[in-house]
Amino acid sequence: MLETIIKFIPHIQITLSVILILSILLQHSGSESGGAFGSGSNSFHATRRGFEKFIFYLSIICGILFALLAILVIIMPSLIKFFK
Repeated sequence: MLETIIKFIPHIQITLSVILILSILLQHSGSESGGAFGSGSNSFHATRRGFEKFIFYLSIICGILFALLAILVIIMPSLIKFFK
């Protein structure tokens, strides 16, 4: 059972990383391109609504899931030894 989970974790991590990269790029595509690289002079705060808010939360969730899966990959060998 755990061996099959270990086989699917890299595929899940690749999928999450692609979604995370795309969601971060979509967040910056709405702003000016100079602001994405740190040289934006217009500094005002706008409230996120609709699709922008969805992309923001999607990037947070994907980042957390990616980090948890990375920790799980580190812990998994000791779990396999424990349950055998």
